[in-house]
Amino acid sequence: MLRTPLLIKLAGANALLLSVATATAIYARNRDIGAAPEIAAVAVAFLIALSVNIVLVNAALHPIVMLGNTVDSIRHGDLSARVPASLLADRDVARVGRMLNVLLDGLVGDRARTRRLAAELIDAGDRERAAISKELHDSTAQTLAALAMQLSAATRSMEEGSVESLKQQLDGARELATGTLEEVRRLAHSMHPMVLDELGLIAGLQRLARESTTHGAGIAGVRVRVIADDGVDATIPATTASVLYRIAEEALLNARRHAESEHVEIRVRTDADTATLEVSDDGVGFDPDDAPLNQTGLGLFTMRERIALINGYLRVTGSAGGGTSVIATVPLRSSTERSTVLTE
Repeated sequence: MLRTPLLIKLAGANALLLSVATATAIYARNRDIGAAPEIAAVAVAFLIALSVNIVLVNAALHPIVMLGNTVDSIRHGDLSARVPASLLADRDVARVGRMLNVLLDGLVGDRARTRRLAAELIDAGDRERAAISKELHDSTAQTLAALAMQLSAATRSMEEGSVESLKQQLDGARELATGTLEEVRRLAHSMHPMVLDELGLIAGLQRLARESTTHGAGIAGVRVRVIADDGVDATIPATTASVLYRIAEEALLNARRHAESEHVEIRVRTDADTATLEVSDDGVGFDPDDAPLNQTGLGLFTMRERIALINGYLRVTGSAGGGTSVIATVPLRSSTERSTVLTE
């Protein structure tokens, strides 16, 4: 009875109030009580019924009051507040309380994941800067020091009039300068692929495919093929191209590290409103339910966050032994719709 719907509780309380007043009036009239005593009896009965009505209505509204108190606590920053269970709550009010608690749990979980991701991003940035610093110190700086020594030797050879020695020193200096230039270009590309700005997304993906096939630093042992519609670069904005490139790069890294793939295919297609990037591999595959997209690592979760920045959505399909496909779809026009993540 305590979980009776609120409307019935209020109607019952009012009916009780009316019934007591009516019964009292009928009793007084049947007992032939005078007007003053009759009025007094009705007033007393009415006050009693009114008190009972107030108690019942207060009890009926108590679960809603608890909902309001919880919302006030959240508004003041207490995200640990939850709607307590109540024996007086009817089915609808109890369901609202449970839904609010579920939303709060999801919000707290998202905030925790965002903070962990931020910490991971900071650590990743620090590691990347440390790696670049080490590369510059151990490789580029050493090469430049050797280049300076070669030029000094060339200067001495020139002063001594030894043409053959001068030629050798200059050839060595040229080789060192060429190697240093390649190292600097590689470091610059790791920070931001300039080919995206100069030639577009498809050229960037083709370069990524070549590096993935031939360079040990990439996805050695994996053959990558890029397939794209004609005129794709002309329709994809620079920001969108950068996001799609990074998603393809991350998907290729996953194909090497986890999927044990031999072949990877990258497809890019566009229509009037959207651009779609699909990266498919023939690896061992995985069950998306075993690796949900809301995990705290920098893999799939990072891809989801990247695509969310441009109002797109990410879909991951796969099965154990059947390969994996990462499909990113982004709008080519501004959209106010919130991004979503689908897992199949």
